[in-house]
Amino acid sequence: MLLINLLDPFISMQILCMGFLTILFLQSGLNKVFDYQGNYNYLKAHFAQSPLKSTVGVLFPVVTTLEVLAGVFSLAGLFMFLVDNGNTSIGLIGAQLSALCILMLFFGQRLAKDYNGAATLTKYFLVCLAAIFILI
Repeated sequence: MLLINLLDPFISMQILCMGFLTILFLQSGLNKVFDYQGNYNYLKAHFAQSPLKSTVGVLFPVVTTLEVLAGVFSLAGLFMFLVDNGNTSIGLIGAQLSALCILMLFFGQRLAKDYNGAATLTKYFLVCLAAIFILI
């Protein structure tokens, strides 16, 4: 039974953060799963001149898996929050995985000297940190 007050600003922030992370990471991760070769080829070219050029084949499935897990845990956390009277434990794991994933992507962008891409990730990282903070 849903006993939480959905109009409470703090509760709405928790729900919106988990929803945002669900959309962000499920879309990104599943895009990589369903267009694996296209994304892999793009990343091989993107990192061709970086120290990561020989690791794309190993790191790409790791990042893809982590993105999908971050999205799944965020979605499961949102579901658990709504049906288990505000339980945030699963959503917190989703937010933590999301932050780890953004950190990995940020590291790659910096090594590839894609500073604009790295700067864009900073905004997502701040959302992840906010989500972790409000889901504690």
